[in-house]
Amino acid sequence: MKIGIFDSGIGGLSVLHQAMIIMPEADYIFYADVDNVPYGEKTKEEVRKLVDHAVGFLVDKGCQAIVLACNTATSAAISYLREKYKLPIIGIEPAVKPAVEHIHESGKRVMVVSTPVTAKGEKLKKLVDKYDNKQVSLSQGGNTIGMPLVVLVNGGSASASEVVTGALKDNNVATVIGTTTFGKGIVQQLIPFVQSDGDTGAIKVTTSKYYCPNGENIHGKGIEPDINVELSEEVLSQEYSRDIDTQFQKALEVIRQK
Repeated sequence: MKIGIFDSGIGGLSVLHQAMIIMPEADYIFYADVDNVPYGEKTKEEVRKLVDHAVGFLVDKGCQAIVLACNTATSAAISYLREKYKLPIIGIEPAVKPAVEHIHESGKRVMVVSTPVTAKGEKLKKLVDKYDNKQVSLSQGGNTIGMPLVVLVNGGSASASEVVTGALKDNNVATVIGTTTFGKGIVQQLIPFVQSDGDTGAIKVTTSKYYCPNGENIHGKGIEPDINVELSEEVLSQEYSRDIDTQFQKALEVIRQK
């Protein structure tokens, strides 16, 4: 049996990995639409057209079943695809049911993070209505717009802190002070595998890249501060105090002038 697995990116490799463990006798074709990723900001019609093209390709290659390893593709296109193609089409969906079961009777809530297409789709709404009572809390916002802001960074500022710093800097919301950040702008996933002779191994796959609002990928480069201030060896050799922290003192000076 030949099975086609589709994803808008390469995160679906984890689905392929599990499928190969459960059904090692099957042949697989993996289709990653990296030319059009991300799908989350596209309209439902655009997503359906792209997924239909990919599924058509997999069917032409002889696939007898299709797995949509993508929440957005499933939400936007699976009903249409099941009507068009006369073969099993399996979708993936947010793990609302197991999440609700996990926190059952604990009084805790579940937060579902999804793309705009999935969030607006009927599939997610039906899942939430079926397994839980949805609660909506709207943020008032606006309380801190225009508030003076300074961000302190150094070579240890990495990953999420760099994403926030880049967004604040590119939108001229904050003044960045310190030294160049670490430069971690990718997300990687380790995918283990077992070979036919029993040997094990793994591959590390880059699944995402972080981009600042200006379109720059900071991986390996970091973010340059607006005002460069290095801590001297003399300061570093002493017990920490804000009174001798030249970066902190510069931040105070700048924010008082805003």
